[in-house]
Amino acid sequence: MSSRTRRARLDDVHALAQAMPHVTVEPGPGGRPVYQVGRKSFVFFRGPRPDAFDPETGERYDDVIVFWVPTEDDKLALTQDPGSPFFTTPHFDGHLSVLVRGSRIPELTLGGLTEVVQDAWLSRASATRGRKWLAEKGLGAG
Repeated sequence: MSSRTRRARLDDVHALAQAMPHVTVEPGPGGRPVYQVGRKSFVFFRGPRPDAFDPETGERYDDVIVFWVPTEDDKLALTQDPGSPFFTTPHFDGHLSVLVRGSRIPELTLGGLTEVVQDAWLSRASATRGRKWLAEKGLGAG
């Protein structure tokens, strides 16, 4: 099994976010990490909030991770499939981000998680940084 097709792990979220250029890590509420580029968050770990909870028990999820996405279409693509671990809540209506529980990260492949983290970074990095990173990866700007 290639490393890109193996199941993702929670530690991969941190490693992938930190591997992107110009990243800083700020402590968020409860000391949870907030990954930023150019002082703009692109991945952050939330504490329990009333908008994300277990529908059976009412218990607030304590392991929600927020990823920015480039467009509303990207958000819909990640959240409309009932089998997807990604979701949103009314609190995030109109916000270009998706949520996923840390406990569901293993439902993703490392390659899939890598794409989500890179897209999150690209959606928040300056256009110049984004173009430079894409060029370095041989991906072009398209």
